[in-house]
Amino acid sequence: MKAIWNNTVVAESDNTVVVENNHYFPADSIKKEYFEDSIAHTTCPWKGRASYYSLRVNNELNKDAAWYYPEPKDAAQEIQGRVAFWKGVQITS
Repeated sequence: MKAIWNNTVVAESDNTVVVENNHYFPADSIKKEYFEDSIAHTTCPWKGRASYYSLRVNNELNKDAAWYYPEPKDAAQEIQGRVAFWKGVQITS
């Protein structure tokens, strides 16, 4: 699977985990040069507290376009160490 934004592959892996129709990519499969830490956080009742990354590709910013759970709750352990995308990031095989 590939995560593509602004005509650029920002993550690629054949080992994604699908939860709630979102592909979670292993953290070591993301191309870190396109990721910037964000101060944003949200909370999911069963997954826990999410942290975010913004994407910067070709000098364009996609704010809070990727998220991950640094310490997921027990029910969501399968997404530990994984990153998912939204906000126009295309997921393709």
